[in-house]
Amino acid sequence: MRILCLDIGSKRIGLAKSDPMGIAAQGLCVIERRGGGRVFDEIIRHVRELEAGLIVVGLPMDEEGGIGPQAAKVSAFTARLKQAMAAAGLDTPFQMWDERYSTATAERRLIEAGVSRQRRRQVIDKMAAAAILQDYLDTRVSDSHGEEGGSDEGV
Repeated sequence: MRILCLDIGSKRIGLAKSDPMGIAAQGLCVIERRGGGRVFDEIIRHVRELEAGLIVVGLPMDEEGGIGPQAAKVSAFTARLKQAMAAAGLDTPFQMWDERYSTATAERRLIEAGVSRQRRRQVIDKMAAAAILQDYLDTRVSDSHGEEGGSDEGV
């Protein structure tokens, strides 16, 4: 089952996908947040193309693990996306996932790889989505081996 991950920002949404085995995450694309329903249409198109069995949404928790203003905005966007998906005949489940430090992790990896500042700006959102999804996948694997899990926030 492929998993689609969304890193929802105020200007852009980074998308990442898992491999069919659910082991590795890969950055997919970035969607600019212009034009209301067009964003939902693009996400729905990716869900269909990937035949995604789950959508992981990065939830920007605050330092103490609470829901701050940005997390509330992401939750509201996710609720509207669920409605749009239901209207499109999709009932793909969602999983909210603590995304603290995902952008910083992605930035650090890109710098270590020698990616220019200009190129980093172009790919950071999808790389952050890939970092969120990889954390989710890694935690899922460790949970299946009886270890303690991570930051699971179910929706």
